[in-house]
Amino acid sequence: MRPIKNIHGDKAPHWVGDGFYVKTLINHLDDSPDFNYSHTDPFLLFDYGTPTTFDPNPNYKTQPHGIGQHPHKGFETVTIAYEGEISHADSVGGQGTIQEGDVQWMTAGRGIMHEEFHSEAFGQRGGVFSMVQLWVNLPSTHKLTDPNYQSIKRVDMPIVELIDSHNLDHQTTIGKAAIIAGTWQEITGAANTFTPINLWDIELHTAGATTLKVPNTHNTLLLIQEGELLVNGTSVSAGNLIQFDAPTQHRTDMQAEQKPAADTIELLYPATENGEQAPVKLLLLSGEPIGEPVAGYGPFVMNTQEELRQTFRDYQTGNFIK
Repeated sequence: MRPIKNIHGDKAPHWVGDGFYVKTLINHLDDSPDFNYSHTDPFLLFDYGTPTTFDPNPNYKTQPHGIGQHPHKGFETVTIAYEGEISHADSVGGQGTIQEGDVQWMTAGRGIMHEEFHSEAFGQRGGVFSMVQLWVNLPSTHKLTDPNYQSIKRVDMPIVELIDSHNLDHQTTIGKAAIIAGTWQEITGAANTFTPINLWDIELHTAGATTLKVPNTHNTLLLIQEGELLVNGTSVSAGNLIQFDAPTQHRTDMQAEQKPAADTIELLYPATENGEQAPVKLLLLSGEPIGEPVAGYGPFVMNTQEELRQTFRDYQTGNFIK
């Protein structure tokens, strides 16, 4: 079993633009000795979008809620919609709207401009809006890769049923996992990634227990997006990010073709006294550390300070995406 090291969730929420009310649970610029990029590599930043109710926007066409055109370079942004709808458009022609359960996976690579807004339909009707956004680092060999956009609909993700491990004889299904990226046993996720990453969107709807298996070479984190449950025997509620102990083995110590051993994470969703179970939603993040230096500021993440300075010079002189 991969032990829990820390639980993070005490960050104050803040607005990104006027459409995203988030808690930043991972930030590669933080230098806390107990929780910094060395503990989350290859994940740079993680914003948990606190469920927020928006009134209908009378100017939903001309002034949608969100954030206007802005640059990124050197990494990927991954946005998952839980409630509401998000529209995306970028400088290389990527565009689309994602709804509940869908994912936008944008590779900034050598440089991109993009914008993110509430969709027109959501802006017109209003309602509860909830999302998460993750920044995934790119290794130096792919820092300057061509920008790309993957629009991944929920119907295109492999769905795995979760069986109650306390009652295997009856094969009771207690939930499901959508495999956004990586592998679940022999099942491959929908997204293309540059380094080994698992991103599993998990929902438990019935009381019971199940076991997750992650490579022992990966940094591993688990977001409680909605609800409350026991993780490795510890009660954790919505808005908290679990940091597990460091990987027990490193890829450099192994044959390249050898499959890493698995660590386990135990989930227990207790029954309620009245028998009614509100769904619990989780997002598992695990990734093989890239192990390279990071130089980042604002929307740019490079490997050296000189590369970072050059990126700012290019942006300021109009040579950013040429």
